[in-house]
Amino acid sequence: MKFETAPAPHLPVRAGVSRLMRRVLWALVPAGVAHLWFFGPGLAFNLAVAVGTALAAEALMLHLRGRPVRAGLADGSAVLAAVLLAFALPPLTPWWITATGSAFAMVVAKHLYGGLGYNVFNPAMAGYAVVLVSFPGSLALWSVAAPGGLAPPPLDLGQTLAFTLTGRLPAQVGFDAITQATPLDAMRSGLGQLQTLSEIRAEAPFGGPGEQAWLWINGLVAAGGLWLLWTRSIRWHIPVAMLGTLALLSAIAAGMDGDRFPGPFVQLFSGAALIGAFFIATDPVSAATTRLGRLIYGCGIGALTFAIRSWGGYPDGVAFAVLLMNLAVPLLDRHTRPRPFGT
Repeated sequence: MKFETAPAPHLPVRAGVSRLMRRVLWALVPAGVAHLWFFGPGLAFNLAVAVGTALAAEALMLHLRGRPVRAGLADGSAVLAAVLLAFALPPLTPWWITATGSAFAMVVAKHLYGGLGYNVFNPAMAGYAVVLVSFPGSLALWSVAAPGGLAPPPLDLGQTLAFTLTGRLPAQVGFDAITQATPLDAMRSGLGQLQTLSEIRAEAPFGGPGEQAWLWINGLVAAGGLWLLWTRSIRWHIPVAMLGTLALLSAIAAGMDGDRFPGPFVQLFSGAALIGAFFIATDPVSAATTRLGRLIYGCGIGALTFAIRSWGGYPDGVAFAVLLMNLAVPLLDRHTRPRPFGT
């Protein structure tokens, strides 16, 4: 009798790349719905442009590299990177900016480094950093949040689509009437004008629909992240280390000077701290792989995020913190390698 044998490993693989990517995308759905509810249809257009560009760029690069196109598109990595990029961009982002970031993420940050499994930098954050540096004015155009989603958004579906395609607003409509600073932007501007945090929080977007929108969206992001932890799609080390470091440093700074440094709650539930901790920093390719390395990696991202927010030139520092710590991953993996049993 002849027995069919196969090379190791003999245990079936329970979670492949495509299944993991689908889980992460499902975990983002509640936050995406809340984003559309509060800020209008801009995110939907960002998603369409980012995903379409990413798939086209992925197919082109796979073809040029002689790799199977259908299998490369089916793993979901390009779609997830595009979705994370779309979440990072304001709802009122012209299509060419979104397309530029998505194409850079796929072509340069991913495939020029060797493709999936070889990229040094997180593709979504690399694409976002490029467009943030190149188009800083356009990436500050966050639309005004409707109170509880009950009021109509500043621009309707057709007007938002027209602005996405042309970059032009309807006649007699100015940017000041439809856009509003994010909480981190407002704090950055106010502190630059020597205002105290209590004075800054007395004005919009704090205490109004803008702050409520960010709290709801970030709360749903956290819920999705906890679901990923519960399903063991991601490990706990990076989120806990990143958020714990950011909270600890902000608590110490707020205790020393509460008029200048916001406390842990504002730091965690404003900007991209939560989506960065659960969905971006946990990228299995560009993040550290050992247990100790993941803890150091997460602590580094939290510390850099706090430093950039407090003294840097940008109101939110998650993207740059992730990219900087991506550079340290080979060193972390080399020096935190566990000792083999018995040696």
